[in-house]
Amino acid sequence: MSWYRNTVWFVKGLREYTRGGYESASKRFNAADVEVDVAGRSFLVTGANSGIGKATAKEIARRGGTVHLVCRNKERAEVAKEEIVTETGNQNIFLHIVDMSNPKEIWKFAVKFQNEHKLNVLINNAGCMVNNRELTEEGLEKNFATNTLGTYIMTTALLPLLEKAADARVITVSSGGMLVQKLNVSDLQSGNGPFDGTMVYAQNKRQQVVLTEQWAKAHRNIHFSVMHPGWADTPAVRSSMPDFYERMKNSLRTEAQGADTVLWLAVSAEATKLPSGLFFQDRQPVPTHLPLAWTHSAPEDEEKLMEVLEEFSQKFKSVSPG
Repeated sequence: MSWYRNTVWFVKGLREYTRGGYESASKRFNAADVEVDVAGRSFLVTGANSGIGKATAKEIARRGGTVHLVCRNKERAEVAKEEIVTETGNQNIFLHIVDMSNPKEIWKFAVKFQNEHKLNVLINNAGCMVNNRELTEEGLEKNFATNTLGTYIMTTALLPLLEKAADARVITVSSGGMLVQKLNVSDLQSGNGPFDGTMVYAQNKRQQVVLTEQWAKAHRNIHFSVMHPGWADTPAVRSSMPDFYERMKNSLRTEAQGADTVLWLAVSAEATKLPSGLFFQDRQPVPTHLPLAWTHSAPEDEEKLMEVLEEFSQKFKSVSPG
C-alpha cells in the first residue's frame, strides 16, 4: 500500500504539481482576486528570507501591507528585506530574527510581538527537511521542532492577537507529500526504526493539515487554511532534495507560482467565502487523502496530537524569559 500511495502521489504530481500544472490551473484564475489594496493590514510571514516566503512577502508588500519577516539567518534576512523594500517601495517591512526550531525563542518573540504590534494574517511558511536525525539544543528532532511544534507554538501564541483583528487569517504552507502519510502520534520525533528525512517531512506536513482542521473547529473568528504550493524551484528544494531537483528542475514552478495560492489565501475576499480548515492547491480546495488511501486518522489520534503539542508548548513557555 505504501508503494501504491507513493506511486499515485508522484504520478499526480507530474500532472498537477509542476509548472505545466500551474499554467493549466491559472487559466481559471480571476486576476482581480489578488488585485487588492491591503494598506493598514498586518501580515507575519515565517521563513521569509527566500523561496515561497520571500515571494509571498514581496507580493503583499506590493499591495501596501505591513509585513513582518520572521527569519533565522540575520544576514540573509537583511538582504531579503532590502530587496523587498527596493522593489516595492513599501517601507513598512519589519525584520524579526527567530529560530523556528527553538520553542523558547518563539515564545519570547510572540510575547514581545503581541505587546508591540497588531496582526491580521499569519503565514506559517518556515520549514526544514533534515535528512539525518538531528536533535536541537532542547533535545527535539529538528524536523518536528521546526515544522510541527514551531508552527503550533507560533500560531497558538498569536491567537489572542488574531482574535482581536478584523478578517483574521492563518495560512500554513504544507506539501502534497503529506498525502502518503497517515498521522502517527506514537513516534512524533521519529526515534523508532530507520530515519527517512523525506517521509518525516511528509509526516510533519500531515500533522500541519490536522492542526489546521482542529484550529478551524476551535476558533470560529479566524479563517484557517493549509495549502500545497506545488513543486517549486526554491533553495530549500535544491539543498534538501538534490536528486529530485536534478530530475525535475526543468519542470518546477517558479517561486512566484508556488506562492500564488498563499497570496490568494492571504489577501483575497474569495478565499474566506470558503469554509475554514480546508487544504488548497492552485486557489481551490482539494482532498487531503488519495483515492483508496489508508491515511485517515482516528479522532482520538488527532486529539492526542493537540494534547501532546500543547504539553510541549507549555513546557517551553514556562522556561521562556518574558
